Amino acid sequence: MTKDENIKQEKTALSRSSYLSEFVYGGLDGCVTTFAVVSGAVGAGLESSIIIILGFANLLADGFAMSIGAYLSSRSKIESYDNAVKLKLKEIEEDPFAGRQKIRAHYAGKDLDEEQVNSIVSIISADKDLWVSELLNLDDNVLTEKRPPLKIATVTYVSFIAIGLIPLLVYVYDYISAIGANLFLISSILTAAGFALIGWLKSYVTEKSVFKGITETLLLGLIAALVAYYVGDLLESIIRTTI
Repeated sequence: MTKDENIKQEKTALSRSSYLSEFVYGGLDGCVTTFAVVSGAVGAGLESSIIIILGFANLLADGFAMSIGAYLSSRSKIESYDNAVKLKLKEIEEDPFAGRQKIRAHYAGKDLDEEQVNSIVSIISADKDLWVSELLNLDDNVLTEKRPPLKIATVTYVSFIAIGLIPLLVYVYDYISAIGANLFLISSILTAAGFALIGWLKSYVTEKSVFKGITETLLLGLIAALVAYYVGDLLESIIRTTI
């Protein structure tokens, strides 16, 4: 494999992994919320057809809302960075000496001789874009969002739908084929597998152990399901006794 091919492969891998966090958190939210809906509906003793309706309504609406939130958040980061760039440009135009001194002070503390520091300052201050970027990192630690907001929103929505669909699969299949099994048990097992997958990917994003990542997501799903189930059961009991 040539050097160019290696670089291309590394860029492709980086591009794929750069959206992994959106996929993880979109999928996690989708799985948790949909399974909570299923659990609450089962606790309330609702029929499978009602569970499918509620589940898909939640899946599509909440997924869209989450993707819009991801889009707006990304746009906000870009706009904040652009505003910071404008302010920093104004600063170096009004007082270029102060801007150079900040760069000089930073590199002077890196065990470099004066000639090297002067060379670095000259190179950086000769390119306004580089100069502004360096000052933003030094002064404000402001980072830009380089990924397109629409792609972030799309990945979030797709993962929300794809993983969030898991708790509903057995109910849809039963509606079509009438398998007559314990649907909630099967849904729980499939959902646990979905949580395990998300937990594994989450450990890659957070750089924590795989065991911890999987355990955390399974525990989160279990708590959400228990709360929803017993709330549904309680509300169903209250309504039944008042009718």
